Amino acid sequence: MDKKKLYVGNLPWSMTDESLRELFASYGEITEAVVIMDRMSGRSKGFGFVTFATEESAEKATAELNNKAIEGRNIVVNTAKPKEDRGNRGGGFQRNNFRRDDRRGY
Repeated sequence: MDKKKLYVGNLPWSMTDESLRELFASYGEITEAVVIMDRMSGRSKGFGFVTFATEESAEKATAELNNKAIEGRNIVVNTAKPKEDRGNRGGGFQRNNFRRDDRRGY
């Protein structure tokens, strides 16, 4: 697990990549700061990721910014976890799960 990458949740809807970078800049060198956007609407999903150059900077930022109020919202800051393989949870149509033989002849 990369301890230099932080998950930042409960972000204000107005937060941009640049404002996220500015918020964390005083804690050390940042290699990446990104607010996750919804593909369909183009609006923020309310969370993002910040990657620092060193683990020490990430730890300091986590300790000082977790639960801090930003624009009226208490942000959540912790070490990012790897994205889980979603696999097939049984929901939605997936072409590979449908065969002509499965149709019933009512």
